[in-house]
Amino acid sequence: MLAKSLSFRDFFSPIIAADVFDFWAGECRSLLTWQRPLARIVQRHIEAKNTVTFALKPNKHFLGFKAGQHVNITVEVNGTRLTRSYSLTNIPDKKGLLAITVKAVENGKVSQYLCQHAQVGDIIELSQAFGEMTLDATSHHNAYIFLAAGSGITPLMSLIRQLTVDELSHPISLIYWAKTRAELCFVQELQRIAAKNSHFSVHYVLTAEAHLLVGELSGRPTTELLNQVIPDIKNSQVFACGNAGFVDSVRDLVAQRALLFHAESFSAPVISHSSGVGTVRVELKASQKTLELSAGQSLLTALEAQGIQVSSGCRMGICNTCACSKLAGATQHMQTGELENEPQSALRLCVTRAHSDLILDL
Repeated sequence: MLAKSLSFRDFFSPIIAADVFDFWAGECRSLLTWQRPLARIVQRHIEAKNTVTFALKPNKHFLGFKAGQHVNITVEVNGTRLTRSYSLTNIPDKKGLLAITVKAVENGKVSQYLCQHAQVGDIIELSQAFGEMTLDATSHHNAYIFLAAGSGITPLMSLIRQLTVDELSHPISLIYWAKTRAELCFVQELQRIAAKNSHFSVHYVLTAEAHLLVGELSGRPTTELLNQVIPDIKNSQVFACGNAGFVDSVRDLVAQRALLFHAESFSAPVISHSSGVGTVRVELKASQKTLELSAGQSLLTALEAQGIQVSSGCRMGICNTCACSKLAGATQHMQTGELENEPQSALRLCVTRAHSDLILDL
C-alpha cells in the first residue's frame, strides 16, 4: 500500500514553527508562507491626481473575492506595522490578480507610503476579502444606479465592471461626484464602457471646478439633480459609497424611493447623537490591565492613545478586524447613537465608545 503523500506543512511542521518559517521566507522576499496571504506588486500606474492603482499577485493562501469587496493591507512604515482597508477595483479573472486604487490622504501614513514609496516587486501582507456590498445573482433583472463620491468610486467600479462583463441589458447609471476633474478615476474606461453599452450612462458632478465641460454637472446631491439624470429610481437597486455625510444625504434622498438601497461610507465615525465627556474605567480581562479612557473617543482610538496596540483595518466598522467581546458595561455605536447594555456581546472598537465603565475581552 502506497504511503499518503505529505503536504508541505505536514512535512515541515515537526521541525519548524510557522512564524519562524514566515520570517526567513520574508527575508528572501518570497511569497511562500505557512498560511498567511501575501501579495507582490506587479504593476502600478497613476490613476488620477494623488491616486495610484496597484496590481497585486497574491500567493495561494488568498481565497478569492467577489466584486465590491475589500481587503486589509498591512505594510511597515518607519518600523511600525500599519493596516488599512482598501476596496478591490477589479473583478475575479483567470490571471488571479487583485487591484487596489489608493488616494494619498493628508496625514494618512499607509496611503502616503503606498503612493510615494511602494514599487513593483514589493511584497505586502493582505487579509482575506470581506464586505457585504456585492451583487445579488438573483436580482439581475433590475436597473442599477451607482452613486459615488471621491474614493467611493473604488468598490462601485468593481461592481460596474462585473455587470458589464456579464453583458446585462438592463439600465446601469453612475453619478460620480469629485471636487475637480483631475481627481476623477477610471474616466477613459468609463467612457469606453458607455460607448460599447447603450444601457450604461455616466454623469460627472464636480463641486470645485471653475469651468465645466459639456455634459459635466455641479452641485451637491439633491432631488432635482438626481431626477435630472436618473428619473426611474423606484425600479432600481441603488449602491452608494463615499464619506459619511454624502452617504447620509443620498440615503435620505433615495432609500425610501428605490427598490433596494446599499451603502458604505469611507470616513471615520463621529458621534451623531450625545457625545461622551470625561473618562471611564475599562478593564482588559485577557491583558489584566485597567485603564482610564476618554468617553468621547472610539474605544480603538482611546486604547491606542494609551499605548495599547489592537489589530484594526478599515477603522469604519466594515472589516471586523477590531471586533472583540464586551463582558460588562454599556456602549454606544458612534454612527447610529444606539446604546448596547447587554453583557457578553460583540462590538467593533473603531465605531464604539464607552457609555459606562467596561470589561473587555482584550
